[in-house]
Amino acid sequence: MTRVLRTRRALLLAGAASAGAAFLGAGASGLLAPVRAQGLAATPTMRGGANNYRPGAPLVERIGHGGFWMTGTVRRAGDGAPLPGVRIQIWAHTTEGHERDPHSHGATLTGADGTFRLEMPQIVPAFGQPHGHL
Repeated sequence: MTRVLRTRRALLLAGAASAGAAFLGAGASGLLAPVRAQGLAATPTMRGGANNYRPGAPLVERIGHGGFWMTGTVRRAGDGAPLPGVRIQIWAHTTEGHERDPHSHGATLTGADGTFRLEMPQIVPAFGQPHGHL
């Protein structure tokens, strides 16, 4: 009878080898699906409610004294076409204020290509990891 010793190191190495083989078999991206999604789904509404959202937050060039950038692209669900002129409100707990403070909120509009960019102070931890809202 052969006795097989399973050590943590052996299991980790076997798992890493399997993951590496799966990665190589999937291609350089590591994805089994095409890189571009066939269709985009809308983001569901946040379950927690408004979460400090301020209707009519002012359009601003920056929040506070700035120093960091919040950027992104807004696309239409389904075909992924960029959406120009969409109002994006951004707020966060930063080095200059809390999420609930009016001066920690600002809004911007997406450009012709659906992108937005708003300068804001450094985001700091509040209720866990540093995070921003938009």
